[in-house]
Amino acid sequence: MNFFIPTQIFNETDCVAKHASIFANAGQKALLITGRSSAVKTGALTHVTDALTSQGITWCLFDQIEENPSVETVVAAADFGKAEGADFVIGIGGGSPLDASKAIALLMANPDCGREILYKKATLSHLPVYAVPTTAGTGSEATPYAILTLHDAKTKRGIAHRIFPVAALVDPTYLTIAPQPVLHNTAVDAFGHLVESYFNRGTTLYNQMLCEYALKLWGDAAPALVAAAKENIALSGTTYVLLSNASTMAGMAISHTGTSIPHGLSYFLTYEHGIAHGKAVGTFLVPYLRAYPNQDEVAYFLTLLGIDTLDELEALLLALIGTVTVTDEDRSRYITSMLSNQAKLANCPYTVTEELLRTYFANNALIA
Repeated sequence: MNFFIPTQIFNETDCVAKHASIFANAGQKALLITGRSSAVKTGALTHVTDALTSQGITWCLFDQIEENPSVETVVAAADFGKAEGADFVIGIGGGSPLDASKAIALLMANPDCGREILYKKATLSHLPVYAVPTTAGTGSEATPYAILTLHDAKTKRGIAHRIFPVAALVDPTYLTIAPQPVLHNTAVDAFGHLVESYFNRGTTLYNQMLCEYALKLWGDAAPALVAAAKENIALSGTTYVLLSNASTMAGMAISHTGTSIPHGLSYFLTYEHGIAHGKAVGTFLVPYLRAYPNQDEVAYFLTLLGIDTLDELEALLLALIGTVTVTDEDRSRYITSMLSNQAKLANCPYTVTEELLRTYFANNALIA
């Protein structure tokens, strides 16, 4: 057994205000990392700045983190933070600001190094990082990963360093302002983490324990997402709590195993076609499960969701995220590239071949 989650996690309404003292010994000045709108719309930014003020801590704001943040943006944010004299970082928003904040904290703590350190394996310090998620998908508040866009390579890739947040302040009410597509896509991203952690070469009883509990939560929430969309009605507060907890637990699970083929293939769809990350991941989850050698284990996994067959799961995912279009030329190129992604292949619990990857695209209801 191997289990390590150094992040202190709070999950409750108004948790930023209730636990403002968590910042008391963080530093003298915080660099706040956000996207362009969600941190403001949810009220999370105001909650964090109020909490910092209550502790006598000053702050500065970098609010230009794009979806799927690039190395260039991370470098610009780190330069801004250094110029402002910030000594710790708070990521506020979806997975993009949270992932970016980890890379920024690394660059700021190593001012004599350039962007190349992001992808060099070395023992380096980083500034303290705190996470305030406003979506329920990436689970970045409970993982050491930071996935950035590399425009030179035309893909996304995790940095070489493992940086856990000191603390995560998770307030389910932030989800209430999220548009329906965002809720659906992020929910499927969290589900992808559960699938790829549970069926993983590095799986253990500990991460499976997290997955099994989170699957039951997710299984209760997903039909409510579909029903609310069909009937054009608001979700209940309970559904937001289910999604929030499932996402954080899924993040805890992948922090011990990493992800595998569906995430690896998703990066091509996101970078080249602008498809939301969760939707791109969800496209390949059923094929990933169909290829698993022990279908009895898959059947047990599905029972935790309250689902009987992979066809039912496929229908649920189709209802949540719809289809994507992939040309024959693209799929051949993606397969070739995937076969060279040793990190994702190493996590897959079965042998991956070109022929097998072709089945991920053939007879897949989520690929138009």
